[in-house]
Amino acid sequence: MRILYGVQATGNGHISRARAMAEAFREHSVEVTWLFSGRERSQLFDMAPFGDFLHRRGLTFATRAGSVRYWQTLLQNRLTQFLRDVRTLPVADFDLVVTDFEPVTAWAGRRAGLQVIGIGHQYAFGPDTPVAGGHWLARQIMRRFAPVERPVGLHWHPYDSNVLPPILDLPEREVDADDLVLVYLPFEDPAAVSALLQQFPAIPFRLYGPGLTAAERGNVSLRPTSVEDFKRDLASCSGVICNSGFELISECLQWRKPVLTRPLAGQMEQLSNALALRELGHATVMQRLDRDSVEPWLRQRPAPPALRYPDVAGALASWLAAGARPELGSLQQSLWRDTVRGSPATPCPWALPLRVPAAPFRDQQRSGQELGNLASMG
Repeated sequence: MRILYGVQATGNGHISRARAMAEAFREHSVEVTWLFSGRERSQLFDMAPFGDFLHRRGLTFATRAGSVRYWQTLLQNRLTQFLRDVRTLPVADFDLVVTDFEPVTAWAGRRAGLQVIGIGHQYAFGPDTPVAGGHWLARQIMRRFAPVERPVGLHWHPYDSNVLPPILDLPEREVDADDLVLVYLPFEDPAAVSALLQQFPAIPFRLYGPGLTAAERGNVSLRPTSVEDFKRDLASCSGVICNSGFELISECLQWRKPVLTRPLAGQMEQLSNALALRELGHATVMQRLDRDSVEPWLRQRPAPPALRYPDVAGALASWLAAGARPELGSLQQSLWRDTVRGSPATPCPWALPLRVPAAPFRDQQRSGQELGNLASMG
């Protein structure tokens, strides 16, 4: 079986899931071609698991100072190039098309009349999933970015019948907790983050980020992005400060690391993740990245919930290798049955409220004239 697997490479979470899937596919007689978009090829790192992968410009979100800029997102994306990539992608050469919120494969498969399978966190947003924030344009981009026929969602709770536990890319490693606090805030100004962390000189911080050079700033160690180094520090740290992306927080839950998280302003997915984390009692949410928000958490980090997720990547690789049969229901029930859950942590009283209204978010797959009626592309 030949599988085309598209991955949104704007953030590292999608790529981390893809690494876990690449490892799981090795147990099956399948030929997987990986396609990454949303980031320059030269900016991708630790890509050996994907072999001779394909790359397209794709579509990406514009951010500034920890906030999504939606009008800039529309202006900076080269739609002519995107349409050309969709038209020319040879999806007919494959038996199965899968996308982790990657738009070129999603739209190319749809244009060819194929049944595209979406596997990712964004496909978990059904009528019962916590949703917060956003506006009309944000909702349109979110639901029409990479539409699919068969959505397989990933989340921290079985909100719907298509929702599975997280896919995890974690090595076999001894997990402990030293004094180190791990920080990953790629959408924030690293100089401002470092200056804030230096206000707590008794605590050692390790700040990872794209474009950083290894350096020491008092109690703050700056590090460039590295999968191996980051996972090593994640295993040994006493807590994590991060944005509200799905994958890293899932890894923190698996390894029982306390989390202080700030959702990316204006990004519906991260605002909704923060809402779910508060409702589940899985993390402490802050609305602002400042001393008043960080200091209480550093002083008294709440115990994380006792969770243990099963091998979702292995189960999905077997399912895809069998032609995505049978239907997802039995697989979903089995994986949640194998999820070990203890008592949830008590939400911290100092966690700042998310001052954004909840809003309905349905029809994740298809709707209306989708991104300027892309379905009519010749």
